[in-house]
Amino acid sequence: MTFTSKHFDPTATGPLKGIRVLDLSRLMAGNMLSLQLADFGADVVKVEPPEGDPLRAWKDDGHSLFWKTYGRNKRSVMLNLRQAPAMAALWKLVETADVFIENYRPGTLEKMGLAPEKLLERNPDLIVVRISGFGQTGPYAQYPGFGTLIEAMSGFADRTGFPDREPVLPPLALADMVAGIYGASSTMMALYARQAGTARGQVIDLSLLEPMFSVLGPEAAIHAVTGKIKQRAGSASNTASPRNVYQCRDGKYLALSGSTPAVARRIFEIIGRADMNDDPRFASNSDRVKHRPLVDEAIGAWFATRDSHEALETMRQAGATVGPIYNIADAMGDPHFAEREIIVAAEDETFGTLPMHDIVPKMSGTPGVWRLPAPELGQHNADVLGEAGLSAAEIAEAAP
Repeated sequence: MTFTSKHFDPTATGPLKGIRVLDLSRLMAGNMLSLQLADFGADVVKVEPPEGDPLRAWKDDGHSLFWKTYGRNKRSVMLNLRQAPAMAALWKLVETADVFIENYRPGTLEKMGLAPEKLLERNPDLIVVRISGFGQTGPYAQYPGFGTLIEAMSGFADRTGFPDREPVLPPLALADMVAGIYGASSTMMALYARQAGTARGQVIDLSLLEPMFSVLGPEAAIHAVTGKIKQRAGSASNTASPRNVYQCRDGKYLALSGSTPAVARRIFEIIGRADMNDDPRFASNSDRVKHRPLVDEAIGAWFATRDSHEALETMRQAGATVGPIYNIADAMGDPHFAEREIIVAAEDETFGTLPMHDIVPKMSGTPGVWRLPAPELGQHNADVLGEAGLSAAEIAEAAP
């Protein structure tokens, strides 16, 4: 599959041109947050320790592909903040910044002499985003807050997997991703309020726990009203039926959802079970959920006698909501992913081009821009610190 080529142009400008972000965070949530801003033109400066952001060390066959993806459109400054000249240089950068992102354990920023009130004293218009596992306050504030713990304690893992097996954690940094997107949204709200004159600088207390908990939707209300705790249902749903993953004759799996009455009726007709539409056990969505094993048995039997391509085509032509279960190779071979530029080929000095996700979302008037490939550690020390007013001698002292 041929993907649209994306070439980096350092002169390109996006809608966030003029916004400077200091990103002192490490690993995923902060990098996801600052990536959203960087992709739309913000000048994101990664302030990294001498060993670099630990994300650089997440390697596949020796290649830092996580960093190449989440470090794009950013500049890197290496500062050892345990040394006075580096801290002085950071304060110069703070004076020039619009957004300051950190994800130290709560209290660490204060110990470093960078308490939010001091940052805001130096730069009253600064938006300070504090990312942590459990928030800056509360009984768990001091606990280490990796996404794994959050995915467990939020209730998400308890809802994932099959009822006769252990709860399942997501195989990727889901809590960090969700928090990063919330963080970008809240940062833009704060910048808008500042521009509108309704606020100046402020502190955003962004935990991983609260965004991940929000993914559960109304489950707290459901438990309070009904007294019930929703149980794991595998690939099925406690909320809608039919909805599941079904195996076809060729061994491949298709996902199907009949969340509306019209689609559910259509599915029963497709599989030759129009009689189910007149059966009171399947009259409403609640009835179908109650009798989900019978629904899945009928639909599963239909899929089991057909190859996946045949079943997919039949269902789609009849207007049912169905799709294949893809692995990454399947996605990379699908023409929709190429035509929609879901995956693009970014220029890369190591590989020539490197496939990665395009800038999200697509905006007609103010699209994102491909400005910079992921930087080497400290690549932009001279440029960034020079822009902040440091002399060559001061730069050499701050970042030897």
